[in-house]
Amino acid sequence: MEWRGRRRSSNVDDRRGQPLRGGAGPGLLMLVRVLPWLLRSKGGRALLLVGVLAFAGARMLGIDLLQLTTGAGTPSRQASFSPEEQELAEFVAVVLADTEQTWQKILAAAGNRYQEPVLVLFSQRVASACGTASSAVGPFYCPADRKVYLDLGFFRDLDRQLGAPGDFAQAYVIAHEVGHHVQTLLGISQQVRASGQGRSAAEVNALSVRQELQADCFAGLWGHSAHHYSQMLEPGDLEEALQAASAIGDDRLQKRGGGEVVPDSFTHGSSAQRVAWFRRGFESGDFSQCDTFGAEI
Repeated sequence: MEWRGRRRSSNVDDRRGQPLRGGAGPGLLMLVRVLPWLLRSKGGRALLLVGVLAFAGARMLGIDLLQLTTGAGTPSRQASFSPEEQELAEFVAVVLADTEQTWQKILAAAGNRYQEPVLVLFSQRVASACGTASSAVGPFYCPADRKVYLDLGFFRDLDRQLGAPGDFAQAYVIAHEVGHHVQTLLGISQQVRASGQGRSAAEVNALSVRQELQADCFAGLWGHSAHHYSQMLEPGDLEEALQAASAIGDDRLQKRGGGEVVPDSFTHGSSAQRVAWFRRGFESGDFSQCDTFGAEI
């Protein structure tokens, strides 16, 4: 991919090397330990009153003293990253910026406004509005806070464990999660959840497959734009994305796990389905071609 030197998105929240946000930091823990003494002591009560007034005053000035006690947004130690890791973070920001441009055009043509998501880079564990997750879950989108979450280590696993190397394979993963954001903006995700109420597990899984395949098709729409309008793609890039889509098909993953392939348990679609729907979006560049809910899949 020809991505270097292009615009980077400002919607990247880099939390690598940082503690979980909202966790109790040393300042808050110390306050909890000394609070009984403060309440018993006359001087302590006076000191506590001063602290409360200072906190209230700071809030009026727009200063969040809670971040000083929780460590929210502040690394516990200076994180250092290799040049390769930093370049990968820059790559993510460039791909995200190009998805922003693509979806602004697509949704504007339909009379809708694209609200850009935030992409959170994290390492090992992250707290989101959908709960705390570890890197083991892979990249994910949280509709509750409308953010994409990504541990860059997944790209290493995509290459070494799943056999899907290449920068366009990585870009496909990002574009797929952004596709889920588009589904949230258009109300598709909400409709899927409502349709699943009271249905069997197999029926809910079938709805999930259609939703995931649509996100693959949406990723293909971005790929079409990146190729024809941004001129980012190089020979072999499309094959990288198709290989990645195939590598994370439910049937392929179930076989890798040594288990039996059980179609009723699929939640993302087979390798063939994922490849077909990404290719459909990539080759057509037509939003209307991504209606997985009204088509045979």
